[in-house]
Amino acid sequence: MVFPELLVILAEWVLYRLLANSCYRAARKLRGYGFQLKNYLNLSKSQSLHNTSHHHDHHHHQQNQDSLNPLFPSITKYQEPLDENRGCSVSAEDTLVCDIDGVLLRQQSSKHFHVFFPYFMLIAFEGGSIIRAVFLLFSCSFLWALPQETKLKALTFITFSGLKVKDMDTVSRSVLPKFFLESLNLQVYDVWARTTYSKVVFTSLPQVMVERFLREHLNADDVIGTKLQEIEVMGRKVYTGLTSGDGFVMKHKAAKDYFFDNKKKKPALGIGSSSSLQDHTFISICKEAYLWNEEEFMNKNNTLPRERYPKPLIFHDGRLAFLPTPLATLAMFTWLPIGFFLAVFRILIGVLLPYHVANFLAAISGVRITFKTHNLHNGRPEKGKSGVLYVCNHRTLLDPVFLTTSLGKPLTAVTYSLSKFSELIAPLKTVSLKRDRKKDGEAMHRLLSKGDLVVCPEGTTCREPYLLRFSPLFAELTEDIVPVAVDARVSMFYGTTASGLKCLDPIFFLMNPRPVYCLEVLKKLPKEMTCAGGKSSFEVANFIQGELARVLGFECTNLTRKDKYLVLAGNEGIVT
Repeated sequence: MVFPELLVILAEWVLYRLLANSCYRAARKLRGYGFQLKNYLNLSKSQSLHNTSHHHDHHHHQQNQDSLNPLFPSITKYQEPLDENRGCSVSAEDTLVCDIDGVLLRQQSSKHFHVFFPYFMLIAFEGGSIIRAVFLLFSCSFLWALPQETKLKALTFITFSGLKVKDMDTVSRSVLPKFFLESLNLQVYDVWARTTYSKVVFTSLPQVMVERFLREHLNADDVIGTKLQEIEVMGRKVYTGLTSGDGFVMKHKAAKDYFFDNKKKKPALGIGSSSSLQDHTFISICKEAYLWNEEEFMNKNNTLPRERYPKPLIFHDGRLAFLPTPLATLAMFTWLPIGFFLAVFRILIGVLLPYHVANFLAAISGVRITFKTHNLHNGRPEKGKSGVLYVCNHRTLLDPVFLTTSLGKPLTAVTYSLSKFSELIAPLKTVSLKRDRKKDGEAMHRLLSKGDLVVCPEGTTCREPYLLRFSPLFAELTEDIVPVAVDARVSMFYGTTASGLKCLDPIFFLMNPRPVYCLEVLKKLPKEMTCAGGKSSFEVANFIQGELARVLGFECTNLTRKDKYLVLAGNEGIVT
Protein backbone atom coordinates (compact mmCIF):
# COMPACT_ATOMS: atom_id res chain seq x y z
CA MET A 1 0.00 0.00 0.00
CA VAL A 2 2.86 2.38 0.75
CA PHE A 3 4.55 2.14 -2.66
CA PRO A 4 1.47 3.19 -4.73
CA GLU A 5 0.94 6.12 -2.36
CA LEU A 6 4.53 7.24 -2.89
CA LEU A 7 4.05 7.03 -6.66
CA VAL A 8 0.97 9.24 -6.46
CA ILE A 9 2.80 11.76 -4.28
CA LEU A 10 5.79 11.74 -6.64
CA ALA A 11 3.59 12.28 -9.71
CA GLU A 12 1.76 15.19 -8.09
CA TRP A 13 4.99 16.77 -6.89
CA VAL A 14 6.74 16.47 -10.27
CA LEU A 15 3.81 17.76 -12.31
CA TYR A 16 3.09 20.73 -10.08
CA ARG A 17 6.44 21.70 -8.62
CA LEU A 18 8.78 20.99 -11.49
CA LEU A 19 6.55 21.77 -14.47
CA ALA A 20 3.73 24.17 -13.71
CA ASN A 21 5.00 26.19 -10.79
CA SER A 22 8.71 26.14 -11.61
CA CYS A 23 8.42 27.02 -15.31
CA TYR A 24 6.44 30.12 -14.37
CA ARG A 25 9.09 31.12 -11.81
CA ALA A 26 11.90 30.43 -14.26
CA ALA A 27 10.26 32.72 -16.84
CA ARG A 28 9.93 35.51 -14.29
CA LYS A 29 13.55 34.93 -13.26
CA LEU A 30 14.80 35.26 -16.84
CA ARG A 31 12.73 38.39 -17.30
CA GLY A 32 14.31 39.78 -14.13
CA TYR A 33 17.76 39.05 -15.54
CA GLY A 34 16.84 41.17 -18.57
CA PHE A 35 15.95 44.17 -16.38
CA GLN A 36 19.14 43.68 -14.36
CA LEU A 37 21.24 43.66 -17.53
CA LYS A 38 19.53 46.86 -18.73
CA ASN A 39 20.19 48.56 -15.40
CA TYR A 40 23.79 47.38 -15.46
CA LEU A 41 24.34 48.86 -18.94
CA ASN A 42 22.77 52.15 -17.89
CA LEU A 43 24.98 52.23 -14.79
CA SER A 44 28.09 51.56 -16.89
CA LYS A 45 27.14 54.37 -19.28
CA SER A 46 26.59 56.74 -16.39
CA GLN A 47 29.94 55.85 -14.86
CA SER A 48 31.76 56.45 -18.16
CA LEU A 49 30.32 59.98 -18.38
CA HIS A 50 31.60 60.79 -14.90
CA ASN A 51 35.09 59.55 -15.76
CA THR A 52 35.85 62.70 -17.84
CA SER A 53 37.37 64.40 -14.80
CA HIS A 54 39.90 62.76 -12.51
CA HIS A 55 38.52 64.57 -9.49
CA HIS A 56 34.93 63.70 -10.32
CA ASP A 57 35.96 60.15 -11.15
CA HIS A 58 37.54 59.63 -7.74
CA HIS A 59 34.63 61.27 -5.91
CA HIS A 60 31.99 59.34 -7.85
CA HIS A 61 33.91 56.06 -7.45
CA GLN A 62 33.98 56.54 -3.68
CA GLN A 63 30.26 57.27 -3.57
CA ASN A 64 29.52 54.28 -5.77
CA GLN A 65 31.62 51.99 -3.57
CA ASP A 66 29.79 53.25 -0.48
CA SER A 67 26.44 52.56 -2.11
CA LEU A 68 27.50 49.00 -2.97
CA ASN A 69 28.73 48.24 0.55
CA PRO A 70 26.44 45.79 2.36
CA LEU A 71 24.45 46.72 5.43
CA PHE A 72 26.71 44.51 7.54
CA PRO A 73 30.51 44.57 7.87
CA SER A 74 32.87 41.81 6.76
CA ILE A 75 33.65 38.95 9.12
CA THR A 76 37.24 40.24 9.20
CA LYS A 77 36.01 43.23 11.25
CA TYR A 78 34.83 41.00 14.09
CA GLN A 79 36.55 41.51 17.44
CA GLU A 80 36.14 39.77 20.77
CA PRO A 81 33.43 41.36 22.92
CA LEU A 82 35.24 43.25 25.70
CA ASP A 83 33.46 45.13 28.47
CA GLU A 84 35.67 48.20 28.31
CA ASN A 85 35.33 48.52 24.54
CA ARG A 86 31.69 47.73 24.05
CA GLY A 87 30.06 48.52 27.34
CA CYS A 88 28.39 45.11 27.49
CA SER A 89 29.16 41.86 29.21
CA VAL A 90 29.26 38.39 27.72
CA SER A 91 26.30 36.52 29.15
CA ALA A 92 25.80 32.79 29.29
CA GLU A 93 22.57 33.40 27.38
CA ASP A 94 24.31 35.12 24.45
CA THR A 95 24.01 33.18 21.20
CA LEU A 96 25.81 32.97 17.88
CA VAL A 97 23.60 32.06 14.92
CA CYS A 98 24.59 31.12 11.37
CA ASP A 99 23.99 28.61 8.59
CA ILE A 100 26.24 25.70 7.65
CA ASP A 101 25.50 25.99 3.92
CA GLY A 102 27.82 28.58 2.36
CA VAL A 103 28.88 30.02 5.73
CA LEU A 104 30.45 27.39 7.99
CA LEU A 105 31.20 25.43 4.82
CA ARG A 106 33.13 27.07 2.00
CA GLN A 107 31.37 27.60 -1.31
CA GLN A 108 32.79 25.19 -3.88
CA SER A 109 31.27 27.19 -6.72
CA SER A 110 29.81 30.60 -7.42
CA LYS A 111 26.59 28.79 -8.28
CA HIS A 112 24.81 28.15 -4.99
CA PHE A 113 23.36 24.89 -6.30
CA HIS A 114 26.83 23.36 -6.39
CA VAL A 115 27.52 24.20 -2.74
CA PHE A 116 25.31 21.51 -1.28
CA PHE A 117 25.01 19.06 -4.21
CA PRO A 118 28.14 17.01 -3.25
CA TYR A 119 26.71 16.17 0.17
CA PHE A 120 23.44 14.93 -1.33
CA MET A 121 25.51 12.85 -3.77
CA LEU A 122 27.51 11.32 -0.91
CA ILE A 123 24.26 10.24 0.75
CA ALA A 124 22.82 8.88 -2.50
CA PHE A 125 25.98 6.94 -3.41
CA GLU A 126 27.16 5.73 0.00
CA GLY A 127 23.79 5.28 1.72
CA GLY A 128 21.59 4.50 -1.27
CA SER A 129 22.79 2.86 -4.46
CA ILE A 130 24.62 3.59 -7.68
CA ILE A 131 21.24 3.86 -9.47
CA ARG A 132 20.07 6.56 -7.07
CA ALA A 133 23.38 8.40 -7.54
CA VAL A 134 23.06 8.28 -11.36
CA PHE A 135 19.50 9.60 -11.17
CA LEU A 136 20.64 12.42 -8.91
CA LEU A 137 23.42 13.33 -11.34
CA PHE A 138 21.02 13.38 -14.30
CA SER A 139 18.76 15.76 -12.36
CA CYS A 140 21.49 18.43 -12.72
CA SER A 141 20.50 18.84 -16.36
CA PHE A 142 17.29 20.64 -15.38
CA LEU A 143 17.69 21.63 -11.73
CA TRP A 144 20.08 24.51 -12.50
CA ALA A 145 17.27 26.48 -14.14
CA LEU A 146 14.87 26.12 -11.22
CA PRO A 147 14.42 28.49 -8.26
CA GLN A 148 16.61 27.81 -5.25
CA GLU A 149 13.87 26.38 -3.05
CA THR A 150 12.66 24.05 -5.80
CA LYS A 151 16.21 22.76 -6.38
CA LEU A 152 16.51 21.86 -2.73
CA LYS A 153 13.14 20.11 -2.73
CA ALA A 154 14.05 18.07 -5.81
CA LEU A 155 17.47 17.08 -4.45
CA THR A 156 15.94 16.10 -1.14
CA PHE A 157 13.24 13.97 -2.73
CA ILE A 158 15.60 12.14 -5.10
CA THR A 159 18.18 11.55 -2.37
CA PHE A 160 15.91 10.49 0.50
CA SER A 161 12.82 8.89 -1.04
CA GLY A 162 12.89 5.26 0.10
CA LEU A 163 16.29 5.64 1.85
CA LYS A 164 16.56 3.63 5.07
CA VAL A 165 16.89 5.71 8.22
CA LYS A 166 19.59 3.29 9.41
CA ASP A 167 21.68 3.87 6.25
CA MET A 168 21.41 7.64 6.62
CA ASP A 169 22.56 7.32 10.23
CA THR A 170 25.64 5.39 9.07
CA VAL A 171 26.51 8.00 6.42
CA SER A 172 26.09 10.90 8.83
CA ARG A 173 28.33 9.16 11.35
CA SER A 174 31.13 7.76 9.19
CA VAL A 175 31.15 9.49 5.76
CA LEU A 176 29.99 13.10 5.87
CA PRO A 177 32.21 14.39 8.74
CA LYS A 178 35.39 13.97 6.67
CA PHE A 179 34.05 16.06 3.79
CA PHE A 180 32.50 18.65 6.10
CA LEU A 181 35.81 19.09 7.96
CA GLU A 182 37.74 19.47 4.70
CA SER A 183 35.26 22.15 3.56
CA LEU A 184 35.17 24.16 6.79
CA ASN A 185 35.46 27.89 6.23
CA LEU A 186 38.63 28.96 8.07
CA GLN A 187 37.61 32.57 8.76
CA VAL A 188 34.10 31.71 9.97
CA TYR A 189 35.37 28.78 12.01
CA ASP A 190 37.90 31.08 13.73
CA VAL A 191 35.01 33.19 15.02
CA TRP A 192 32.95 30.09 15.84
CA ALA A 193 35.77 28.44 17.82
CA ARG A 194 36.91 31.38 19.89
CA THR A 195 33.55 32.80 20.91
CA THR A 196 32.08 31.69 24.23
CA TYR A 197 28.51 32.14 23.05
CA SER A 198 26.12 29.24 22.79
CA LYS A 199 25.84 28.28 19.12
CA VAL A 200 22.67 27.63 17.14
CA VAL A 201 22.64 26.72 13.44
CA PHE A 202 19.62 27.44 11.23
CA THR A 203 19.59 25.78 7.82
CA SER A 204 17.18 24.82 5.06
CA LEU A 205 19.11 21.59 4.52
CA PRO A 206 17.63 18.37 5.94
CA GLN A 207 18.49 18.27 9.62
CA VAL A 208 19.63 14.62 9.46
CA MET A 209 22.40 15.63 7.04
CA VAL A 210 24.17 18.07 9.31
CA GLU A 211 23.02 17.67 12.91
CA ARG A 212 25.39 14.89 13.99
CA PHE A 213 28.43 16.69 12.56
CA LEU A 214 27.48 20.05 14.08
CA ARG A 215 26.83 18.61 17.52
CA GLU A 216 29.64 16.04 17.75
CA HIS A 217 32.42 17.85 15.88
CA LEU A 218 31.62 21.56 16.25
CA ASN A 219 29.82 21.37 19.62
CA ALA A 220 26.74 23.21 18.38
CA ASP A 221 24.16 23.67 21.13
CA ASP A 222 21.18 23.37 18.80
CA VAL A 223 20.43 22.71 15.14
CA ILE A 224 17.25 23.87 13.43
CA GLY A 225 16.90 22.28 10.00
CA THR A 226 14.30 20.84 7.68
CA LYS A 227 12.71 17.69 9.10
CA LEU A 228 11.83 14.79 6.84
CA GLN A 229 8.90 12.38 6.98
CA GLU A 230 9.57 8.80 8.03
CA ILE A 231 7.37 5.75 7.45
CA GLU A 232 7.76 2.08 8.35
CA VAL A 233 8.01 -0.42 5.49
CA MET A 234 8.39 -4.13 6.29
CA GLY A 235 9.64 -3.36 9.77
CA ARG A 236 12.21 -0.79 8.62
CA LYS A 237 11.99 2.96 8.85
CA VAL A 238 12.50 4.80 5.56
CA TYR A 239 12.24 8.40 4.41
CA THR A 240 9.52 9.49 2.02
CA GLY A 241 11.65 12.31 0.65
CA LEU A 242 9.01 14.85 1.72
CA THR A 243 9.20 17.32 4.57
CA SER A 244 7.27 17.08 7.79
CA GLY A 245 5.75 19.86 9.86
CA ASP A 246 5.95 23.31 8.27
CA GLY A 247 8.07 22.22 5.30
CA PHE A 248 11.50 23.61 4.44
CA VAL A 249 13.00 25.89 7.05
CA MET A 250 13.04 29.61 6.29
CA LYS A 251 15.91 30.82 8.44
CA HIS A 252 14.56 34.25 9.32
CA LYS A 253 11.16 32.91 10.40
CA ALA A 254 12.70 29.96 12.23
CA ALA A 255 15.09 32.25 14.14
CA LYS A 256 12.26 34.61 15.16
CA ASP A 257 10.17 31.66 16.36
CA TYR A 258 13.14 30.17 18.21
CA PHE A 259 14.14 33.32 20.08
CA PHE A 260 11.16 35.63 20.33
CA ASP A 261 8.24 33.21 20.57
CA ASN A 262 10.11 31.32 23.29
CA LYS A 263 10.97 34.61 25.02
CA LYS A 264 14.70 34.04 24.68
CA LYS A 265 17.34 36.72 24.61
CA LYS A 266 18.03 38.36 21.25
CA PRO A 267 21.00 36.61 19.55
CA ALA A 268 24.23 38.47 20.19
CA LEU A 269 26.06 37.55 16.97
CA GLY A 270 24.98 36.49 13.49
CA ILE A 271 27.09 35.43 10.49
CA GLY A 272 25.68 35.23 6.99
CA SER A 273 26.79 34.95 3.39
CA SER A 274 27.10 38.12 1.34
CA SER A 275 25.74 36.27 -1.71
CA SER A 276 22.47 35.33 0.01
CA LEU A 277 19.73 37.93 0.39
CA GLN A 278 17.94 35.55 2.76
CA ASP A 279 20.99 35.69 5.05
CA HIS A 280 20.81 39.51 5.19
CA THR A 281 17.30 39.22 6.57
CA PHE A 282 18.21 36.30 8.79
CA ILE A 283 21.05 38.02 10.67
CA SER A 284 19.23 41.35 10.93
CA ILE A 285 17.63 40.19 14.19
CA CYS A 286 21.07 39.94 15.87
CA LYS A 287 22.74 42.61 18.00
CA GLU A 288 25.87 42.24 15.90
CA ALA A 289 25.98 40.82 12.38
CA TYR A 290 28.78 40.11 9.92
CA LEU A 291 28.97 38.79 6.39
CA TRP A 292 31.28 36.22 4.87
CA ASN A 293 32.34 37.41 1.41
CA GLU A 294 33.93 34.75 -0.80
CA GLU A 295 35.58 37.32 -3.10
CA GLU A 296 37.42 38.85 -0.15
CA PHE A 297 39.38 35.61 0.37
CA MET A 298 39.54 34.44 -3.24
CA ASN A 299 43.36 34.43 -3.38
CA LYS A 300 43.92 33.29 0.21
CA ASN A 301 44.17 29.80 1.66
CA ASN A 302 40.84 29.22 3.37
CA THR A 303 41.34 25.55 4.27
CA LEU A 304 41.31 24.54 7.92
CA PRO A 305 44.59 22.67 8.71
CA ARG A 306 44.18 19.11 9.98
CA GLU A 307 45.90 19.95 13.27
CA ARG A 308 43.15 22.50 13.98
CA TYR A 309 40.27 20.09 13.50
CA PRO A 310 37.96 20.39 16.52
CA LYS A 311 37.96 16.58 16.74
CA PRO A 312 40.71 14.41 15.19
CA LEU A 313 39.60 12.70 11.99
CA ILE A 314 40.99 9.18 12.46
CA PHE A 315 38.17 6.97 11.22
CA HIS A 316 35.88 7.43 8.25
CA ASP A 317 34.15 5.13 5.80
CA GLY A 318 32.66 5.13 2.32
CA ARG A 319 34.07 4.41 -1.13
CA LEU A 320 34.42 7.90 -2.63
CA ALA A 321 37.81 9.53 -2.08
CA PHE A 322 36.84 12.89 -3.65
CA LEU A 323 34.21 15.56 -3.15
CA PRO A 324 31.52 14.54 -5.69
CA THR A 325 30.72 17.81 -7.42
CA PRO A 326 28.59 17.38 -10.58
CA LEU A 327 31.59 17.37 -12.96
CA ALA A 328 33.68 15.11 -10.70
CA THR A 329 30.76 12.68 -10.35
CA LEU A 330 30.23 12.62 -14.12
CA ALA A 331 33.93 11.82 -14.60
CA MET A 332 33.68 9.02 -12.03
CA PHE A 333 30.68 7.37 -13.71
CA THR A 334 32.38 7.70 -17.10
CA TRP A 335 35.45 5.96 -15.67
CA LEU A 336 33.59 3.14 -13.89
CA PRO A 337 33.40 0.60 -16.76
CA ILE A 338 37.01 1.32 -17.76
CA GLY A 339 38.13 1.06 -14.14
CA PHE A 340 36.38 -2.28 -13.63
CA PHE A 341 38.10 -3.96 -16.58
CA LEU A 342 41.38 -2.35 -15.55
CA ALA A 343 41.00 -3.81 -12.04
CA VAL A 344 40.31 -7.28 -13.48
CA PHE A 345 43.42 -6.97 -15.67
CA ARG A 346 45.58 -5.90 -12.72
CA ILE A 347 44.31 -8.80 -10.60
CA LEU A 348 44.94 -11.36 -13.34
CA ILE A 349 48.53 -10.29 -13.96
CA GLY A 350 49.22 -10.41 -10.24
CA VAL A 351 47.81 -13.93 -9.90
CA LEU A 352 49.08 -15.51 -13.12
CA LEU A 353 52.43 -13.90 -13.96
CA PRO A 354 55.89 -13.90 -12.30
CA TYR A 355 56.61 -11.04 -9.93
CA HIS A 356 58.91 -9.02 -12.21
CA VAL A 357 56.52 -9.30 -15.18
CA ALA A 358 53.51 -8.45 -13.02
CA ASN A 359 55.27 -5.36 -11.65
CA PHE A 360 56.17 -4.19 -15.16
CA LEU A 361 52.63 -4.61 -16.52
CA ALA A 362 51.11 -3.05 -13.40
CA ALA A 363 53.30 0.02 -13.91
CA ILE A 364 52.17 0.27 -17.55
CA SER A 365 48.52 0.08 -16.40
CA GLY A 366 49.03 3.03 -14.05
CA VAL A 367 49.92 1.39 -10.72
CA ARG A 368 52.82 3.22 -9.12
CA ILE A 369 54.95 1.35 -6.57
CA THR A 370 57.79 3.01 -4.68
CA PHE A 371 59.98 0.50 -2.88
CA LYS A 372 62.89 1.28 -0.60
CA THR A 373 64.99 -1.05 1.54
CA HIS A 374 67.60 -0.60 4.26
CA ASN A 375 70.19 -3.37 4.33
CA LEU A 376 67.71 -6.01 3.28
CA HIS A 377 70.28 -8.79 3.61
CA ASN A 378 70.31 -8.15 7.38
CA GLY A 379 66.66 -9.12 7.42
CA ARG A 380 67.49 -12.74 6.56
CA PRO A 381 67.78 -15.15 9.49
CA GLU A 382 70.78 -17.35 10.07
CA LYS A 383 70.79 -20.77 8.42
CA GLY A 384 68.62 -23.26 10.28
CA LYS A 385 66.55 -20.60 12.03
CA SER A 386 62.90 -19.79 11.41
CA GLY A 387 61.78 -17.32 8.76
CA VAL A 388 61.71 -13.56 8.98
CA LEU A 389 58.66 -11.85 10.47
CA TYR A 390 57.77 -8.74 8.44
CA VAL A 391 55.68 -6.36 10.57
CA CYS A 392 53.62 -3.82 8.55
CA ASN A 393 51.21 -1.10 9.38
CA HIS A 394 47.89 -1.81 7.64
CA ARG A 395 46.53 0.41 4.85
CA THR A 396 44.59 -2.05 2.62
CA LEU A 397 44.18 -5.80 2.18
CA LEU A 398 46.80 -5.58 -0.56
CA ASP A 399 49.67 -4.70 1.80
CA PRO A 400 51.10 -8.27 1.85
CA VAL A 401 50.58 -8.60 -1.92
CA PHE A 402 52.61 -5.49 -2.79
CA LEU A 403 55.29 -6.44 -0.26
CA THR A 404 55.59 -9.92 -1.80
CA THR A 405 55.84 -8.64 -5.38
CA SER A 406 58.31 -5.90 -4.36
CA LEU A 407 60.57 -8.32 -2.49
CA GLY A 408 60.24 -10.83 -5.31
CA LYS A 409 59.85 -13.80 -2.97
CA PRO A 410 56.86 -15.73 -1.60
CA LEU A 411 55.53 -14.73 1.80
CA THR A 412 52.70 -16.09 3.94
CA ALA A 413 50.20 -13.53 5.21
CA VAL A 414 48.15 -13.96 8.38
CA THR A 415 44.97 -11.95 8.65
CA TYR A 416 41.58 -11.71 10.33
CA SER A 417 38.19 -12.10 8.64
CA LEU A 418 39.47 -12.46 5.07
CA SER A 419 36.73 -13.14 2.52
CA LYS A 420 36.84 -16.27 0.37
CA PHE A 421 37.05 -14.09 -2.75
CA SER A 422 40.09 -12.23 -1.41
CA GLU A 423 41.77 -15.54 -0.57
CA LEU A 424 41.04 -16.79 -4.09
CA ILE A 425 42.64 -13.85 -5.91
CA ALA A 426 45.59 -13.42 -3.54
CA PRO A 427 48.93 -14.25 -5.28
CA LEU A 428 50.35 -15.53 -1.98
CA LYS A 429 49.40 -17.94 0.77
CA THR A 430 46.97 -16.51 3.33
CA VAL A 431 46.05 -17.94 6.73
CA SER A 432 43.12 -16.71 8.83
CA LEU A 433 43.62 -16.24 12.55
CA LYS A 434 40.97 -17.13 15.14
CA ARG A 435 41.37 -14.27 17.63
CA ASP A 436 42.46 -16.82 20.22
CA ARG A 437 45.84 -15.73 21.55
CA LYS A 438 47.18 -19.22 22.28
CA LYS A 439 45.98 -20.83 19.04
CA ASP A 440 47.06 -17.86 16.89
CA GLY A 441 50.53 -17.89 18.46
CA GLU A 442 50.95 -21.60 17.77
CA ALA A 443 49.75 -21.18 14.17
CA MET A 444 52.23 -18.35 13.47
CA HIS A 445 55.06 -20.37 15.06
CA ARG A 446 54.37 -23.21 12.64
CA LEU A 447 54.23 -20.84 9.65
CA LEU A 448 57.52 -19.17 10.62
CA SER A 449 59.23 -22.54 10.83
CA LYS A 450 58.39 -23.04 7.14
CA GLY A 451 59.29 -19.60 5.77
CA ASP A 452 58.87 -15.84 5.94
CA LEU A 453 55.70 -14.39 7.40
CA VAL A 454 54.01 -10.98 7.11
CA VAL A 455 51.67 -9.67 9.81
CA CYS A 456 49.77 -6.41 10.34
CA PRO A 457 49.43 -6.04 14.13
CA GLU A 458 47.02 -3.10 13.88
CA GLY A 459 44.39 -5.74 13.14
CA THR A 460 42.49 -3.46 10.78
CA THR A 461 43.14 -0.78 8.20
CA CYS A 462 43.37 2.95 8.87
CA ARG A 463 43.11 5.48 6.02
CA GLU A 464 44.26 8.61 7.77
CA PRO A 465 47.84 9.47 8.89
CA TYR A 466 47.49 7.62 12.18
CA LEU A 467 48.67 4.25 13.47
CA LEU A 468 46.36 2.16 15.64
CA ARG A 469 47.65 0.23 18.62
CA PHE A 470 49.88 -2.73 17.72
CA SER A 471 48.93 -6.10 19.17
CA PRO A 472 52.05 -7.44 21.00
CA LEU A 473 51.56 -11.11 20.11
CA PHE A 474 53.97 -11.01 17.14
CA ALA A 475 56.86 -9.88 19.38
CA GLU A 476 56.78 -13.19 21.29
CA LEU A 477 57.29 -15.33 18.18
CA THR A 478 60.83 -14.54 17.02
CA GLU A 479 63.73 -12.14 17.31
CA ASP A 480 64.04 -11.84 13.51
CA ILE A 481 61.64 -8.92 13.08
CA VAL A 482 61.75 -6.51 10.13
CA PRO A 483 59.42 -3.47 10.27
CA VAL A 484 57.84 -2.32 6.99
CA ALA A 485 56.33 1.16 6.54
CA VAL A 486 53.37 1.09 4.14
CA ASP A 487 51.29 3.89 2.68
CA ALA A 488 48.65 3.84 -0.06
CA ARG A 489 47.19 6.79 -1.97
CA VAL A 490 44.08 6.89 -4.15
CA SER A 491 42.26 9.57 -6.13
CA MET A 492 38.80 8.12 -6.77
CA PHE A 493 37.89 5.06 -4.66
CA TYR A 494 38.94 3.85 -1.23
CA GLY A 495 40.05 0.22 -1.10
CA THR A 496 38.86 -0.29 2.47
CA THR A 497 35.45 -0.42 4.11
CA ALA A 498 33.96 -1.05 7.53
CA SER A 499 30.27 -1.28 6.65
CA GLY A 500 30.37 -2.40 2.99
CA LEU A 501 31.37 -5.61 1.22
CA LYS A 502 35.01 -6.28 2.12
CA CYS A 503 35.39 -8.74 -0.77
CA LEU A 504 35.22 -5.71 -3.11
CA ASP A 505 38.04 -3.83 -1.37
CA PRO A 506 40.85 -4.98 -3.71
CA ILE A 507 38.68 -4.29 -6.77
CA PHE A 508 37.85 -0.75 -5.67
CA PHE A 509 41.49 0.01 -4.95
CA LEU A 510 42.61 -1.29 -8.32
CA MET A 511 39.84 0.63 -10.11
CA ASN A 512 41.63 3.90 -9.34
CA PRO A 513 43.25 5.44 -12.43
CA ARG A 514 46.68 5.77 -10.78
CA PRO A 515 46.83 4.07 -7.37
CA VAL A 516 50.06 4.53 -5.44
CA TYR A 517 51.74 2.14 -3.01
CA CYS A 518 54.78 3.17 -0.99
CA LEU A 519 56.79 0.53 0.90
CA GLU A 520 59.93 1.04 2.94
CA VAL A 521 61.60 -1.99 4.51
CA LEU A 522 63.51 -0.88 7.62
CA LYS A 523 66.52 -2.53 9.21
CA LYS A 524 66.00 -5.68 11.21
CA LEU A 525 65.17 -4.97 14.82
CA PRO A 526 68.31 -5.10 17.02
CA LYS A 527 68.33 -8.07 19.39
CA GLU A 528 68.38 -5.78 22.43
CA MET A 529 65.03 -4.33 21.29
CA THR A 530 63.33 -7.74 21.07
CA CYS A 531 61.91 -10.07 23.71
CA ALA A 532 65.09 -12.13 23.40
CA GLY A 533 67.00 -9.04 24.52
CA GLY A 534 64.90 -8.59 27.66
CA LYS A 535 62.15 -6.30 26.37
CA SER A 536 58.49 -7.06 27.02
CA SER A 537 56.22 -7.76 24.08
CA PHE A 538 54.39 -4.48 24.74
CA GLU A 539 57.64 -2.52 24.63
CA VAL A 540 58.61 -4.17 21.33
CA ALA A 541 55.17 -3.45 19.80
CA ASN A 542 55.23 0.19 20.95
CA PHE A 543 58.79 0.68 19.68
CA ILE A 544 57.96 -0.62 16.20
CA GLN A 545 54.77 1.46 16.10
CA GLY A 546 56.82 4.55 16.96
CA GLU A 547 59.48 3.78 14.32
CA LEU A 548 56.91 3.29 11.58
CA ALA A 549 55.10 6.49 12.61
CA ARG A 550 58.39 8.40 12.44
CA VAL A 551 59.19 7.11 8.93
CA LEU A 552 55.69 7.73 7.60
CA GLY A 553 55.10 11.03 9.38
CA PHE A 554 52.02 9.55 11.06
CA GLU A 555 50.73 9.88 14.62
CA CYS A 556 50.50 6.97 17.07
CA THR A 557 47.21 6.24 18.86
CA ASN A 558 45.96 3.71 21.42
CA LEU A 559 42.83 3.04 19.36
CA THR A 560 42.06 -0.54 18.30
CA ARG A 561 40.07 -2.47 15.72
CA LYS A 562 37.13 -2.54 18.14
CA ASP A 563 37.22 1.25 18.51
CA LYS A 564 37.17 1.70 14.73
CA TYR A 565 34.19 -0.54 14.10
CA LEU A 566 32.20 0.87 17.00
CA VAL A 567 32.64 4.34 15.49
CA LEU A 568 31.96 3.41 11.86
CA ALA A 569 29.61 0.43 11.91
CA GLY A 570 28.21 0.17 15.43
CA ASN A 571 29.71 -3.29 15.96
CA GLU A 572 33.01 -4.82 17.10
CA GLY A 573 34.14 -5.77 13.60
CA ILE A 574 34.04 -9.52 14.14
CA VAL A 575 32.79 -11.60 11.21
CA THR A 576 31.09 -14.82 12.26
